[in-house]
Order: sequence, then structure tokens, then C-alpha cells
Amino acid sequence: MLSRLTRPQALAVLAAPVAALLATAALAPLPFSVAQPGMTADVLGENKGTQVITISGAPVRETSGQLRMTTIEATSPDTRVGLPDVIDSWFSTDQAVMPREAVYPSGDNVKEIEQYNRKQMKASQDEATRAALNYLNRDDDGIDVTLRLADVGGPSAGLLFSLGIVDKLDGDGSGGDLTGGRVVAGTGTIDEKGTVGAVGGVPLKTQAAKRDGATVFLVPGAECADAQAELPEGLRLIPVTTLRGAVEALVNLEKGTGRVPSC
Repeated sequence: MLSRLTRPQALAVLAAPVAALLATAALAPLPFSVAQPGMTADVLGENKGTQVITISGAPVRETSGQLRMTTIEATSPDTRVGLPDVIDSWFSTDQAVMPREAVYPSGDNVKEIEQYNRKQMKASQDEATRAALNYLNRDDDGIDVTLRLADVGGPSAGLLFSLGIVDKLDGDGSGGDLTGGRVVAGTGTIDEKGTVGAVGGVPLKTQAAKRDGATVFLVPGAECADAQAELPEGLRLIPVTTLRGAVEALVNLEKGTGRVPSC
């Protein structure tokens, strides 16, 4: 014999598995990391008591202003990120939910990731040095460049390293500083030809830059829209695609002549 449930009874029966599913989803770990603005460092100066850029084999200029590389801080790969964490981050302007593989593409454990990030940083420093010396046509002059930046991995400081080397060796090319005395921040990978690449996490990096006193932010051209999404008030975006373009934009900004690109 068959019996029929009333509508309230049917809804109650259906609600039970749905509630159980939601509870399971809320407790289950998700393949995401939660990121926030990280530290910044002036590549023209010191970081944790160590000079970031050291150059030998050529005269080095005294510089003013700052060139600050920027970072994000993300939950470690072994941190459990659940639905409540994701929801909280969606409603926060200083946090972002990112696919874990976008933050940690190199492995599942902390040791593997640290090794990968150190390797990426070393490769980025080598490329940044070659890019700067190539730009200055001084790649055969016997100039030795050492870059040191503690507790930071990955390739996203490449552009700022290159600009720091150019500023220390040549400035704006006519006796002035690339920064014009400003606090300039930015992000971007770079290859030895001087091509600037995208990095991710730009809205969080603009917040870190503003927090640490920057008024200008150099952003890879492909990430203009991302940078504008949560742009802090008073921070000027300058999109760049090459080292040469970045130098020219800063010189034009310093001298008040020529075109300074904008997003």
C-alpha cells in the first residue's frame, strides 16, 4: 500500500539531505588559498639590514626616493580553507580568494614550495640583471650585481630589480633619479630582453604599496583592469610592458614632459 506525504512533510524530508550537504560543504577543505597584502621592500635600500642591490665594477650613484617591490601573503598549502573562510574573504576588501594552484603551482608540501620559490627568485634576479645591463648597453663591462631579498620567493620582483639597477648605474640618464624623489612601487616579471610579464594578486599589492607610502604603482599592462578593481585613493597606476617603457614613463613623470601612460 502506498501513502502520500503532505507538502510540509515532503519539504522536511528534502531539507534534511540538503542541510547535511551544506554542513559537509561548510566543513570540507576547499582548493583555495586566502591572500592579503604582504610586505614591500625598497630595492634601492636595505631589507632586514642587508643592502638589496650591491654593484661592483662600476661607479654607483647616490639615489633618492624609493622603488618598492610588493608581495602578497597567502595561507600556506597545508592550511585548511573552508567555505566560511571563502565567504568572509569575498566581503573583505583586503583579502582575496585565489585557486591554490595559482598561488602554489609547484607542489603540495611547504618544503617543495619553498625550494621552487627560491629557484624562481634566483632566475628572476639573473634575468633582471641581464635586462638592466642590456638596456644600458653595459652587459660586457664586467659589472657584477648581487641581489639579496630575505624571505621572498617567486619572480614578481623582476621589474623592480631591473629599475633599481638602472637607477643606481644611470638614474634618469641626465643626473636625476628615476623616482623623482617619490615612493614608486610596482610588480612584474621580466626577461633578459626587458619584457614585463603579469604576476597576479595586483589589487592586494596596490594596497600594500599605498600602506607603505607609494604614490605611483607600475603594473604590467595586461593587469590594468585588475589593478583598478580595488585601487587605493591617491595611488597613480602606470601600465608598462617593457623595461624601456617603464624607464621612459618614470623619466617623463619626473620631468613633467612626454607621455605617461595610464590604465
